[in-house]
Amino acid sequence: MFPIAAAELKMLVRNRLVAVCAILIPLGLGLVFLVQGSADGAPTIAALQIMLMLAMGVYVTATTTLAARRQTLFLKRLRSGSVSDGSILAGLVAPIAIIGLVQVLIVLTALSVSAGAPPVNVALLLVAILATEAMFVGFALATAGVTNSPEHAQVTTLPLFFVVLGVALWITLTGTEDLAWLKRVLPGGGATQLIMTSWAGGDLSGVLLLLLPTLAWAVVGVLAARAMFKWEPRA
Repeated sequence: MFPIAAAELKMLVRNRLVAVCAILIPLGLGLVFLVQGSADGAPTIAALQIMLMLAMGVYVTATTTLAARRQTLFLKRLRSGSVSDGSILAGLVAPIAIIGLVQVLIVLTALSVSAGAPPVNVALLLVAILATEAMFVGFALATAGVTNSPEHAQVTTLPLFFVVLGVALWITLTGTEDLAWLKRVLPGGGATQLIMTSWAGGDLSGVLLLLLPTLAWAVVGVLAARAMFKWEPRA
């Protein structure tokens, strides 16, 4: 797994577009927060920004990467060795997840400084971020199974991308009082509420009920990938 992850990280860094985006996007968003951040809106901004950045940086990027590696027969060559299927996929996805985590931490640090109100529960926020990454990795593995090419990934990732962001926006605009269970179990709903709770503080008795749906969606993605993922180029 680790040699594959190291090689994949080098490939990502050598891609100038990926390297520039990995630096400029977080710094640019961080600059916006330094100018416009406020303590009252920090939990909402944090939730929306995390969901957006991980949806783009982890879900879309991982789906595109897996489709590209399949198309060039790289997946097939890796599978001909002694490394297990799980280790191959983990090695390819791990650098993307790490870059996504670094981006999010940079932006959230800028938000904390600008708002003058850092997250109340940093440990819970980190758990929420990692759980959200796991969910998007599961989605990426599943979506890659029905994606013919890197270009096709721009289409196949759109439904879940908009669903997750739509749910996050719905929750931040309307709160969690009405339709609480529905908002919690929809993709990204539990994660959004967990991020806002960890930043603003409050009652932690329902943390497990927010965390479980997010992890459940990650498992659903992995199970779907086991049924649909292809190692050779799709027609």
